[in-house]
Amino acid sequence: MSENIRIVIADDHAIVRRGLRQLLDSEEGFEVVAEAEDVASARRYVRGHHPDVLVLDLNMPGEESIEAIPGLRSEFPETQIVVLTMQNEPAYARRTLSDGVLGYVLKESADGELVDAIRAAVAGERYLNPRLGAKLAAEPLPGPPDGLSQRELEILRLIALGYTNGQIADELYLSIRTVETHRAHIQQKLGLADRAELVRYALDRKLLS
Repeated sequence: MSENIRIVIADDHAIVRRGLRQLLDSEEGFEVVAEAEDVASARRYVRGHHPDVLVLDLNMPGEESIEAIPGLRSEFPETQIVVLTMQNEPAYARRTLSDGVLGYVLKESADGELVDAIRAAVAGERYLNPRLGAKLAAEPLPGPPDGLSQRELEILRLIALGYTNGQIADELYLSIRTVETHRAHIQQKLGLADRAELVRYALDRKLLS
């Protein structure tokens, strides 16, 4: 049997932590190893337990979670961060994703999304609340770089946000074949071979900012 996915929960409300622990401990292969009430204790528990995932609330007393994320990613590169928050503004999602967070889940959707977000993070993939992803994709885009069309740039941003070809097709009301064709053109224009290189390209050029 494979090892459990080890998780630290960081939220300043005890009742929220208790609910999250019940949700995650009931999932086969998940193990909550510690609960933190602020960033300082989250850092201490991550250092001590070496979890696979830190589930981090953005609004806690003391040091601001959003300001601490770059430092946490730098100090604990093997621990992925999944943000669980009430903040539904795209700006927060953009910033945290740019800082290396792999999951952004709204508390109102935790029951249906948190488990999937954690599994995606452990696999090195992104998970973004779908409604927030749609808002980000709908925001005004910068001028297309490197000969990309506006549609190609829009699809590139969705790829970088972790959307599959099928999800992109649903979001933009396109066929999967059309999305695949656009994606092939993007990779050809940019000289990039796979999703990882497309994500790196988007991040390097701040296309999610």
